[in-house]
Amino acid sequence: MVTDTAPGTVESRGGVLNQLQFWLALIFMVGWAGVICGGLGFQFVNWEYPCPLCMLQRYFMMLAALGGAYIVRKGMTGTIAPRDYAVGWGMAIVACFGGGFTAWRQTMLHILPGDPGYMGAVFGLHLYVWAWILFVAAITTIGVVLTFSYGTSTTTIPARPHRMAGQLAFGFLALVIIVNLVATFFLEGFHWKLPDDPACYQLPHDLGILDGGCELPATH
Repeated sequence: MVTDTAPGTVESRGGVLNQLQFWLALIFMVGWAGVICGGLGFQFVNWEYPCPLCMLQRYFMMLAALGGAYIVRKGMTGTIAPRDYAVGWGMAIVACFGGGFTAWRQTMLHILPGDPGYMGAVFGLHLYVWAWILFVAAITTIGVVLTFSYGTSTTTIPARPHRMAGQLAFGFLALVIIVNLVATFFLEGFHWKLPDDPACYQLPHDLGILDGGCELPATH
């Protein structure tokens, strides 16, 4: 918790509750990385190819995770200024707003009765609907966190176990981002953009490893 002791000075108090925002930021970045992993698993296991709107949602998830990562990285140095919390959560809100709008847009494209939607569903909802729910939930969570920020935002972070936890979280997030970028390159190949309805991994065709072109399956 940060308390005013004199004009222009702050006092940092220890305690687990006062470090809550650091841990929430770490969970935030790992959580979004996990959501992207779920989308990648759905893509690889079910052989379903994300469309441009799907990929935009993943990119906004990465940006949201980087908002939490900003706070975690500052905490790994041992000190977090109040402005660092504000910058990190601000980045996350902007990213979640952009991702939420993108997910809403894709949901509205398939809102009419009888529309099968794009790709498969999980528990009766398509992935872009889940993304919409998660982006809205994330913005709401950040709002609650900021409401109680006075008592949960210490400026002093101990080295253990915070630094090790931060390093593991950064490694996981970096791995997810790299895998997603490689998967996108395989999908897009040597083209400027993804087609509206991708039907294959274009890169092997561009390299001549596979013959023929991509054809949409009958279900699309």
